[in-house]
Amino acid sequence: METEVILYYFFHEITDPDKFCSDHKKFMKELGLKGRVYISSEGINGTLGGTPEQISKYKSYLRGIPGFEETEFKTDLHDEVPFAKLSCKIREEIVAIHEPDLNPKEGGYYMSPAEWKEVMDNRDDYVMIDVRNNYESRVGHFKGAIKPDVENFYDFPKWLNEVGKEIPKDKKVLMYCTGGIRCEKFSVLMKKKGWDDVNQLHGGILKYANEEGGEHFEGKCFVFDDRLVVPVNRENLQPIAKCDITGKPADSYINCANMECNKLFVCSEEGAQIMEGCCSEECKKSEYKRPFDPDHAFKPFRKWYNYFNEDFKERELQKQ
Repeated sequence: METEVILYYFFHEITDPDKFCSDHKKFMKELGLKGRVYISSEGINGTLGGTPEQISKYKSYLRGIPGFEETEFKTDLHDEVPFAKLSCKIREEIVAIHEPDLNPKEGGYYMSPAEWKEVMDNRDDYVMIDVRNNYESRVGHFKGAIKPDVENFYDFPKWLNEVGKEIPKDKKVLMYCTGGIRCEKFSVLMKKKGWDDVNQLHGGILKYANEEGGEHFEGKCFVFDDRLVVPVNRENLQPIAKCDITGKPADSYINCANMECNKLFVCSEEGAQIMEGCCSEECKKSEYKRPFDPDHAFKPFRKWYNYFNEDFKERELQKQ
């Protein structure tokens, strides 16, 4: 059965996050949705999966809450819900950058997907920054983008101070991320540091793919659900990364089957067969190796943190 997967966020003050979270979780549970939702005093950030009817009811519910009427949703179709369960939690920030006093209302210019494509089609007087983690940009990115070598979003301020400071302050800056939320804060930070012409891709990669067909994007887009990667430019689905085991083109991520390692790495089906889902010979010999099922290894691999308790999973997800 075809399902819908939505990605969304909205910055609006929530005076009682605990009650908001409790009411929200109750509604979603009764509706039968699965996915992850994070709530804080600054707003909401979520990704959910369900039937078109369930998703429609949820959109109406959220937009019916005063202050959240303008919430935008990025929607993708999938043959099954790519989440094992529903999680709704409170966070200090709905996207953690650990920089105080960053007001998204003071961020960069929202560049529509059409405007973004026009700039890429006709201009070269800009600097483009991929505002995602290194393992995301490895499997897909816009042509010519700077891809910071960082593992977590909260590492971006340090990158800007140490590496990004070399970007001329008078340059036109374009930035993008998966759905737009990380640019909401990073664009504010760049403007505070002295860059004036700061532009963010409105709706991120996913909105661009839906509206402009993905031209100028190479590879696939990493997503934080059991799909792990989704197509962007459907005219060119060739992998740009290489399998860490065989060296052949690949864009599928798996986590090492050795539960003491759990390294996230790019792996082809051939590589997974050779190493039984492990990243190295040492891990392949580990007594803590999960069973390898070649018939289901890529349908998809379970995310590595699903093998651990809720507290551990929550700490790791907050790094993203």
